[in-house]
Amino acid sequence: MSILNLENISYRYKNAQRAAVAGITYAFEEGKVYAIVGPSGSGKSTLLSLLAGLDHPTEGNVVFDGDSLAELNLDRYRRECISMIFQAFHLFPLMTVMENVCFPMELCGIYPKDARPRAKALLDSVGITKEQMDRFPSKLSGGERQRVAIARSLASGAKIILGDEPTGNLDGANTQNIIDILSGLAHEKRYCVIIVTHDIEVAEAADVALRMKDGELRNS
Repeated sequence: MSILNLENISYRYKNAQRAAVAGITYAFEEGKVYAIVGPSGSGKSTLLSLLAGLDHPTEGNVVFDGDSLAELNLDRYRRECISMIFQAFHLFPLMTVMENVCFPMELCGIYPKDARPRAKALLDSVGITKEQMDRFPSKLSGGERQRVAIARSLASGAKIILGDEPTGNLDGANTQNIIDILSGLAHEKRYCVIIVTHDIEVAEAADVALRMKDGELRNS
């Protein structure tokens, strides 16, 4: 079942000679991992920003669960409906691991005493130990920090995960670990996972590999 639909969307930067995203129509489904590959400048990052509601299409519509983003409260959409994972982790350095994962829940109105047990369960699910939960992110390895970032992305309850080169700073073993976690979320818990990547290993492990070229999205 599709949860995020692109309806002939285009996006052109001001004074640009060509569209960064050019007339894309596509349906992203629950329960699948999508990898979007392509050279720099092909429109991958722009497409991810459109999916996240950070930019608005010049033409066409992005539709979430039957509703156009143009008609939704985008702050709420970004807070409750989608989550993002980045290459650079973007954890809060002065918060502990536990506090990092509790933070998005508290933004959604969950009291801290209720957020902590849920955060612990999420961190357990990605292999973070109780001792590590009390550390600051700087005391963790890159792979551990990315697992914390995934746990934080799950904290809001959003069923769409957008990844911007989430394995870009990781070695082979940690890359495989992150692939396994994201695949498990899609296949076992029906998340829709959409990853922009240059990593061939990620693309090969995805359920659907797509390629962007000159702003167009095609099957890889």
